[in-house]
Amino acid sequence: MKSTFISIDQMKRNFAEIKLGMRPKEAQEESNRCLYCYDAPCIAACPTGINIPSFIKSIAVNNIKGAARTIMESNPVGASCSRVCPTVELCEGACVLNHSSKPIMIGDLQRYATDWAIHNEQQLFKAGASNGKSVAVIGGGPAGLSAARELARFGFSVTIYEAKPSAGGLNTFGIVSFRLPQEISLWEVEQVRGLGVDIRTGVKVGEDITVEELQRDYDAIVLAAGMSRVPMLGIEGEELQDVYDAIELVESTKVGEPAELAGARVAVIGAGNTAIDAATCSIRLGASNVKMLYRRTRDEMTAYDFEYEFAKQDGVEFRWLTAPKRIIGNSDGRVIGLECVRMMLEEAQDGGRPRPVAIEGSEFVMEVDAVVKAIGQTRHLPLVESLQIEHRHGVVKVNTETFQTSNPRIYAAGDVIFGDGQGEAMVVSAAQQGKLTAYAIYQQLIQSVSETA
Repeated sequence: MKSTFISIDQMKRNFAEIKLGMRPKEAQEESNRCLYCYDAPCIAACPTGINIPSFIKSIAVNNIKGAARTIMESNPVGASCSRVCPTVELCEGACVLNHSSKPIMIGDLQRYATDWAIHNEQQLFKAGASNGKSVAVIGGGPAGLSAARELARFGFSVTIYEAKPSAGGLNTFGIVSFRLPQEISLWEVEQVRGLGVDIRTGVKVGEDITVEELQRDYDAIVLAAGMSRVPMLGIEGEELQDVYDAIELVESTKVGEPAELAGARVAVIGAGNTAIDAATCSIRLGASNVKMLYRRTRDEMTAYDFEYEFAKQDGVEFRWLTAPKRIIGNSDGRVIGLECVRMMLEEAQDGGRPRPVAIEGSEFVMEVDAVVKAIGQTRHLPLVESLQIEHRHGVVKVNTETFQTSNPRIYAAGDVIFGDGQGEAMVVSAAQQGKLTAYAIYQQLIQSVSETA
């Protein structure tokens, strides 16, 4: 590996936020383009149902705090979502102006309003009067934070148990800084803490506190633990040095302990949004060449289109219909190559997704110095099983109306219920599920009791 030194200052520049926020004049002009539609399709397209015309109108009349309140009222992680939401596919994609000119830049306006709230240190909401009930939330990511905030506004005493040193989950640790600076997510965490929510970090349920203690001490539990590590590829050589978990690679850049990839030739296995993040991270860590390998074609990749275009602009190369077969190491245990095999797609007999099949005799070796695994994430199976709730391979089964699990005192939201036909894993979807879970708990523990009293 050809080593190239990257200074701390260069690292900061490399990982600085790429896209600049709107200036006041730009925000004014853009907000005045909005038609403020009645029954606006952009609202229906937003998973959290933000009243988009209302917050844009507030910007137009220079009521920026009002705009921020409208956004965060519906989406407790609305500042993060202004940067990472696939707005082109959601709200902006539904904008009526698509038919005549170009859609309103809703994501940029959302960022403008929430950035104002951050820079002006606004606490946007207050806790409700105590109702005497308590809830434990396992996991401080988007779903957990959303549930906790709404529960606190309903007057519940809420404690979040978060295994990592800071709350925020994926937004804090798992999305690259040049797209989502850590301080944005941490501001959302502080908005929740400001309501009196007790956020206990560095605490693992099942190790530092037992499930039995939670069930004894709280009236309800919300499981919002997110996802775990990238699974094993199941090929020879995974134990070598310079083989990275994509989630851990991104996290290393956010906690100030980045992986040493200066001058390296890097192969990223996978084609989702996390794989894109790992590839663009590697570029900014000084990698001399980054290739993404995917066993299917461009049409089947799960990364958003804008992510794909961004990676190409960064110089990432793509190798379609290519699968890893063996990671090759030297006598020092360092990666020196990746044996791959070419694939072809066969039509599935049930009419489903085409199946990738290896082409016999097509093996070849790619010279690389590091391999990054980005083929999805595993589930927190031991935690789920310790709660003794019904699940399918770690995907927790819930009542889709109440978000109750097979144990009616335990609710679940976010990544732990995504998959197995139960929705797409987006930050904004997790936030909405957290909100709905809080409403369901309020309905079950407070409202229904009041109605029968």
